[in-house]
Amino acid sequence: MQHIKALVAAEFTQVNELIVRQLHSNVPLAENIGYYLIEAGGKRLRPLLALLAAGSVGTIQPSHIALAGVIEFIHTSTLLHDDVVDVSTLRRGRPTANAKWGNASSVLVGDFLYSRAFQMLVELDSMPLMRLMADTTNTIAEGEVLQLTKAGNPDTSEAAYLEVIERKTAVLFAAAARGAAMLSNADDTAGDSLYRYGLHLGIAFQMADDALDYRGDADTMGKNVGDDLGEGKPTLPLIHILKTGSAEEKALVTQAITERDSSRLPDILRAIERTGALDYTLDRAREQSQLAAAAIAELGDSRHVEAMLSLAELAVNRDS
Repeated sequence: MQHIKALVAAEFTQVNELIVRQLHSNVPLAENIGYYLIEAGGKRLRPLLALLAAGSVGTIQPSHIALAGVIEFIHTSTLLHDDVVDVSTLRRGRPTANAKWGNASSVLVGDFLYSRAFQMLVELDSMPLMRLMADTTNTIAEGEVLQLTKAGNPDTSEAAYLEVIERKTAVLFAAAARGAAMLSNADDTAGDSLYRYGLHLGIAFQMADDALDYRGDADTMGKNVGDDLGEGKPTLPLIHILKTGSAEEKALVTQAITERDSSRLPDILRAIERTGALDYTLDRAREQSQLAAAAIAELGDSRHVEAMLSLAELAVNRDS
């Protein structure tokens, strides 16, 4: 990741500086919670993608720096809301904002970040970009609601799972890439290629994340292992057990999802191991990573395209 970020290091610094400036608020609590989240770090994959996509079709302009900031603000606001919905207590190795300041503050500051993102978009003065980001934000909200309706439902199919992660996660990756192309006045072919790349990259990233929820450790991941199970989320590892496991394993997973019960996590982990559920999930993630790479094959050879190919591999081959 450091090698990839080094390619756009100066621009990445500008994005971080812009984020700090835009977090300013006359209401101290809004600013404090915003700083708390941003200072926690994270991978910043989405703003990084906006910069790399811009470099793949031209030069990185100040407008791309602003877009990267917009993308990060939208993403961060979804994290605030997600943690409230999921009653999460740990993110990026620190207490979540809702655990530290309460649900009401977290929801409202999430709204503040959403609205600040669109204030920044207005300054870019591009109606096509505004439309893209408005549609994307609405799709993310729909994805979150769709995921909520699937929680506690062991009958969720792999296709339904894929729809959820495409809406709630992948579309923001896709918008970051296409938005950068728009600001570069790239042709529709390049924009479509970058959108498909971002979509497949986001799906691959989320699938790998769902595998890590049962393979990683809290210190490395920055969140509690088995959180998805306690939230009743039927992610791909569990869906695979429900398709291929023994009757006992299927009953175990069905009960855990329905009751949102993580107390039998050790038994679930044994079922995951026996059925090869993590290998299956990561294989599906690698397929998406390969589709992402194929989507930008026509963009030609450049350091930025090469970095995007490496990013597609890294999305799957990671431990946090």
